[in-house]
Amino acid sequence: MIFSDADAAALYDLMYPWDPDRYPGDAFYDGLVMAADAVLDVGCGTGSMLHRARERGHTGRLVGLDPDRAALERARRRADVEWVEGVAADAAWDREFDLATMASNAFQCLVGDDELRASLTAIRAALRDGGLFAFETRHPQARAWEDWTPQNATEVVDAAGRTLRVAHRVESVAGDVVTFTETTSGPDGAVLRVDRTRLRFLDESGLRAFLTGAGFAIEAQYGDWHRGPVTAASRVVVTLARRL
Repeated sequence: MIFSDADAAALYDLMYPWDPDRYPGDAFYDGLVMAADAVLDVGCGTGSMLHRARERGHTGRLVGLDPDRAALERARRRADVEWVEGVAADAAWDREFDLATMASNAFQCLVGDDELRASLTAIRAALRDGGLFAFETRHPQARAWEDWTPQNATEVVDAAGRTLRVAHRVESVAGDVVTFTETTSGPDGAVLRVDRTRLRFLDESGLRAFLTGAGFAIEAQYGDWHRGPVTAASRVVVTLARRL
């Protein structure tokens, strides 16, 4: 069985559908996007968030940025959104957006200090004065990676009717960086694809240090999608930062 990059992008949409009516996190971002005239979605993936904004009547400028070509090809099913291939650190917009987002834990893909600083500098430059940067990260105290085991694999039926199994396995935890694999297998157990990912887990103080160093002011940090405070039980840190 052939499992292409396009198949992987389509599978992502099946496993992680964007639906503000069902998921509080999606609703959180949807409210911010619909209230902003010009939006830059960094790490837009298959573009579901911006697709939904257009469907709900957003009439302003919407731009999605992502390095994954197959995901962007899927995003480009809508031509009334600007889609740009690339990474945040290489972005060159100058004060063009009211809102920048990094949803679905995309911020955690910024692993190295230099990459993180360069990305924040470019995102800040893309925002107008007072513009808002919104993103979420998994809180390291929750140790989410401990659940990323083959025993917790997910089965999903794709558009072709195939039952696929998606399993994760952690390879290493080095400081605040977790390296893991995602293995997609067919109904007969044959491995179709193995992807390796590194994610950085920063707590509130670590996030604040990078953001203030890049010229942002922290407006709020929430411990849930209902704008509650960060507590010892929080599994997420939702951050809102303003360009100074």
